[in-house]
Amino acid sequence: MGFLGFAVDWEYRFDERAPLYVQISRAGLVLHLSEHHGDGCPAAVVFVRLRGLAEFHAEISAKVYASMRTGLDKTEHNSLAVAVIDPFGNRIRFDETID
Repeated sequence: MGFLGFAVDWEYRFDERAPLYVQISRAGLVLHLSEHHGDGCPAAVVFVRLRGLAEFHAEISAKVYASMRTGLDKTEHNSLAVAVIDPFGNRIRFDETID
């Protein structure tokens, strides 16, 4: 699925005008995304622990997306972090603890 490299596993709508409910996945990480009213609010944040974050960051940084240039940051909690923002203002924060 574009920038982050997720695959669409399945999509569901009650009818063709109904909101979409979809499952996406990548390397064992599964996310359920919903357009249904009340399932979330704009500008939500999802926190995901991920192994191999430096490699993931290198992969997405190699893609040419004018509106998405994300950094690989070291946090004060002894972890690495990458944050991305979707077109609706929601954030996904990927995190990996440094040993």
